[in-house]
Amino acid sequence: MKQNILIVGSGGREHALGWKLQKSPLVNKIFYAPGNGGTSENISINADEFEKLIEFSKNNNCFTIIGPENPLSKGIVNEFEKNGLKIFGPNKEATILESSKCWAKEFMKKYDIPTANFEIFDNAEDAKDYVKYKSAVVVKTDGLASGKGVIVCNSEEEALDAIEKIMVKKEFGDAGNKIVIEDLLVGEEASFIAITDGKTIIPLASSQDHKRVFDDDKGSNTGGMGAYSPAPIITDELHNEIMRDIMAKTVAGIRREKIVFKGFLYAGLMIVNNKPYVLEFNARMGDPECQPIVARMKSDLFPYLDACVNGNLEKMPMIEWDGRAAVCVVMASHGYPGNYEKGKVISGLEDVSKLNDAFVFHASTKKFNGNFITNGGRVLGVTALGNTIKDAINNVYDAVSKISWDDVHYRRDIGKKALKLTNSSTNHSI
Repeated sequence: MKQNILIVGSGGREHALGWKLQKSPLVNKIFYAPGNGGTSENISINADEFEKLIEFSKNNNCFTIIGPENPLSKGIVNEFEKNGLKIFGPNKEATILESSKCWAKEFMKKYDIPTANFEIFDNAEDAKDYVKYKSAVVVKTDGLASGKGVIVCNSEEEALDAIEKIMVKKEFGDAGNKIVIEDLLVGEEASFIAITDGKTIIPLASSQDHKRVFDDDKGSNTGGMGAYSPAPIITDELHNEIMRDIMAKTVAGIRREKIVFKGFLYAGLMIVNNKPYVLEFNARMGDPECQPIVARMKSDLFPYLDACVNGNLEKMPMIEWDGRAAVCVVMASHGYPGNYEKGKVISGLEDVSKLNDAFVFHASTKKFNGNFITNGGRVLGVTALGNTIKDAINNVYDAVSKISWDDVHYRRDIGKKALKLTNSSTNHSI
C-alpha cells in the first residue's frame, strides 16, 4: 500500500523534499503543515502544534518528516515516537548537536573532530576581555537563531560589537545567554550532509551554501542565499577523509554519549589547505542546499528515509546521482535579513514552468486573489540543472530573470566559486 507523507515546515526545503518524494511509486498523498503558496494539500497546523500534528498523522496514516530545527529541538520526534508513529528526524537529545553550539564544540573536542580553536563564555565582560588584541574571530550564539547567530569579526571593535549585540542587547534572545568565540578559519566552505540511523552513514551529494546577503560574500549572514551541487572543492580523497574523520567519528561519538541519532546529519565545513574543519553541525537537511541536492538525486528518496527510521540503513545501496550540476538562487525580499515588506505580487512563474530542468521551490509565498504574493524574507528558491556548473549557472539565472516583484533581491554570483575549480584535473566527488 502506498504511504501518505506529512511534511512539517513551510520553507523551500520542505517544498523540495515533497517535490522529490511525490515522484516515488511508494508514496500516495503528501500533506504540508503548514506549507506555503507553492505546496498543495496544506493543512493549517503550525510546526509547534505537536498534539494537532500527532492527531493528523494518526488519522491519515502518515509517515512524518520534520524540516526545520525548532520543532526538532523541542522534542517533536520524542512525542511522535511515544505515540507509536513513524517520524524522520533526530530526537531532542540528538538535536543538541545543533541546538547548542557550546555542547557541539565540547563534543568535537572530546572526540577529536577537527574544528577551530574556541572558548565559551556566559559573561559579556569576560568575553570582551578575551577578544582584546585579537584581529579576527567568529562570535556565535549558543542557541538557535535561524542561521543568523554567527557574526564574523575582522577586528577587535567588530568582536566587541558582536558580544554587545548578543549578550547585552539580547538581539537573539536567550539563544545568546552563552556564546562561543572561535578562531576565524579562512578557506572554502562546503556542506556535507548524510542520512544516518546512528550506525550506518549514507552521504548525500556535496554542496556549497552562500550565507552572506550580498555578492562577493558581503553583508549580514542569512539563512542562505543560494547553493550549488556538487561542490568541486570536495574531491574524492577529501570526501573519504570527511567520512572517516568527521562523519564516522561524530556518529560513533553520539552513540558513546548514549544518544540515538536518526535523520539528516549536516556538517558545515571550512576547507583550509585541503583539510576539512567543522564550522557547525545541523540536525536537519540544509536550506537551500536541499534544492540542488534533490534536483540531482536519481534514487528514490523515500526508501532511505524509511530504512533510517527502521534502523535498517545498512541494507540500502549508495544513492545514485545525476552527473549534471544544479544551482539554486534564492530570490528574497529587499531588506532581508533585516526588515522587509510582505504582500508583493510575484510575476513570471508561469514562464519558468515552460523551461526544461528548471524548478521553482516556494519558501515564503501565499496565494491571494489568484496571485502568488511574498510572505517572508526568503521567497523562492529557483533551481536549474546543467551539463556543467557554468551551464547550470546560466540556466538558473535565465529562469530568475523571468520572475519579478517590487524590490526583489538576489545574489548574482551563486556558483561563481565553483568555476575556478572545475577546470582542475582533480577527480571530484558526488
